[in-house]
Amino acid sequence: MKILHLDAAITGENSVSRKLTADITAKLQARNPAASVTYRDLNEGVPAIDGAWFEAVRLAPASPSAEQQKLIGISDAYLKEVQDADVLVIGSPVYNFGITAQLKNWLDQIARAGVSFRYTESGPEGLLTGKRAIIAYTAAGTPLGSDLDFASGYLRHMLGFMGITEVEFVAADRLAMDRDAGMARAQQALDQIAA
Repeated sequence: MKILHLDAAITGENSVSRKLTADITAKLQARNPAASVTYRDLNEGVPAIDGAWFEAVRLAPASPSAEQQKLIGISDAYLKEVQDADVLVIGSPVYNFGITAQLKNWLDQIARAGVSFRYTESGPEGLLTGKRAIIAYTAAGTPLGSDLDFASGYLRHMLGFMGITEVEFVAADRLAMDRDAGMARAQQALDQIAA
């Protein structure tokens, strides 16, 4: 088993999502001692896509410049980590009712027509199939699945669009209202995750 462990919280050691992703990864490793883990802290910086990225990565010139090769290499590295993984463990704290900018940038880097998805006569088809994603969803006040939660549905959709349809959530939500209850809900969900 190959695990890709991603964190996106800006709160460092105080992050609940980082604690949960570590717990999820540890549980998977305990059940699969030979599992390998690739770790990436998205808070260290994921470049946003822009016009230069589009020219380099999406338009794929036959003779890319050195700067274009750098942009292609960054995107390819993110994508290869996903392609190589069997399980993605993703920390997704909710900021302003949505996912973090870093996590959005990462999704933009890996959502590539012809590589992670393709368009067919019957509609889009995800190409990153056979993978599982476990999302550590944390929020101070936004309940998972509520009308105010624009994070979990978006994540489920984007991952599914690229072929990752087995998506589970370990949610510690409403932490500002009752932290102990939120953590208890997360622990219960974590206990139910099949390793």
